[in-house]
Amino acid sequence: MPLCFLSPRLPPPLVTCRVSQSSLRTLPPPPSPSPSPPSLSLSLSPNSTPPPSLTCELHCPHFELCSGCTHEFNLHRPAVVDEATEFFKSLGLSNFTFDSCKLWGWRCRAKLAVRGSSENPLIGLYQEGTHNVVDIPDCKAHHPNINAAVELLKKGITALRIEPYDEDEGTGDLRYVQMAVTTYSTSLPAAERYRNGKVQVSLVWNSRNETSPNSEKLQALANFIWRNGGPRNNVHLIHSVWANFQTSSNNIIFGNRWRHLLGERDFWEHVGGIDISLAPSSFGQANTRAFDTLLRKLQRYVPLGASVADLYAGAGVIGLSLAATRKCRSVRCIEINKESKLSFEKTVDRLPNIVDSSISWHHADTSKEPLSWIMGSDVLVVDPPRKGLDASLVDALRSISSIKDKARLSSESSSSKDKDEKRPWMLRAREDSIQIGSKMTSEDSKVLPKTLIYISCGWESFKEDCEDLLSSKGWRLEKAHGFNFFPGTQSIEVLAVFKRGQSVNPKKKKSGKKKKRL
Repeated sequence: MPLCFLSPRLPPPLVTCRVSQSSLRTLPPPPSPSPSPPSLSLSLSPNSTPPPSLTCELHCPHFELCSGCTHEFNLHRPAVVDEATEFFKSLGLSNFTFDSCKLWGWRCRAKLAVRGSSENPLIGLYQEGTHNVVDIPDCKAHHPNINAAVELLKKGITALRIEPYDEDEGTGDLRYVQMAVTTYSTSLPAAERYRNGKVQVSLVWNSRNETSPNSEKLQALANFIWRNGGPRNNVHLIHSVWANFQTSSNNIIFGNRWRHLLGERDFWEHVGGIDISLAPSSFGQANTRAFDTLLRKLQRYVPLGASVADLYAGAGVIGLSLAATRKCRSVRCIEINKESKLSFEKTVDRLPNIVDSSISWHHADTSKEPLSWIMGSDVLVVDPPRKGLDASLVDALRSISSIKDKARLSSESSSSKDKDEKRPWMLRAREDSIQIGSKMTSEDSKVLPKTLIYISCGWESFKEDCEDLLSSKGWRLEKAHGFNFFPGTQSIEVLAVFKRGQSVNPKKKKSGKKKKRL
């Protein structure tokens, strides 16, 4: 792709824009509906003055109506970037970088409420502070094929007289829909895969199971979607159709029961150098391209042959990508959601044959005895939810920050082995674990992490955790990078690299007088 360099008057900040050839010839008009904005990616220095908005404007007809996007200008640089830059500067880090990523059509996973009537279904997000659903057929954040699949679903609802959910009465058939786009297609050239992504449609049905009275309507709707968007249609849009059954009156979207209805059962994506499997019940990053960019950056900070512990691991995407790209001697993935286990197993089966690591996945809560998961790793990767790290994990990280604690922690770990089987959470972790390759050696189990890699989706919680870690004087912040995972919002994804031990000032001289020779 061509590079164009844009700079306002002196002093000139450097902004690198990647724009397609077609975009250079024809820019999208300010109104909105039809042509999508160009695929623009910016990589800029946070320390420079931001350039004018240029074409980095949302141009969305739903802005201010739905609760999705909070600002429509300067999508390439949310205001939080300035705050992050100053925060890291205050900690002595002046080389914070920010990647703006893809600005439009970036969302490959969306959970949408279904309300209204069968004649006029509304599919979208709640209006801010209410439970009134705003219809968003032309959402500029969505991958275009999500909008196309939503339009197809609406037609099916109307044609089959499917009743959208009535929250006040607890009646109706269809409560929510999850749309997930896979851009994995080896039959297409790499440049065409994103544009031709296929949509996995998960219908959240208002019934206990597939034998409920309205189950025939569910199957009819699934057949309609598949017939009009499946592989035999002129435009192959749909990857698969799933059903989730939910009757609870709370705000939880999914119930515990899932059923595959039509299409491919396995959903694959390629990120971080590996093929990953994601079940509809598993957590998946909404911005696939930005996540891949982050993973490639993260891999640079993991030494070849390292031992890695991946906490809050989900389906183990981060840990397994490191096993494949950094030839790790061992990778342990710890995750509290047991639904991720199957996706982990399928992903492991697709790893390259050259991967020769001790790989394990454990269904466990990292807040309970976190030292048992920290010990035995050279590199610790944490990717917590928005609330940040569990307090017990922060305490554990602070306690291992001093080298002198190593012997004490090792002996505590060894002495606890005999009583492991008495603790119910450890028993569950053992029963639900998966082990591929040889187990960790006893010598490896005594290792303490020298590197902590923190991936954060919650800026406020990250600042607190960062300051807590640094206040122990045993961790130092080495690098920090920001990623624009959610353009149009004041959200920032942070990749921070900490090293164990205090920073050393090479200019500092030893105090005291030299001894005189006798």
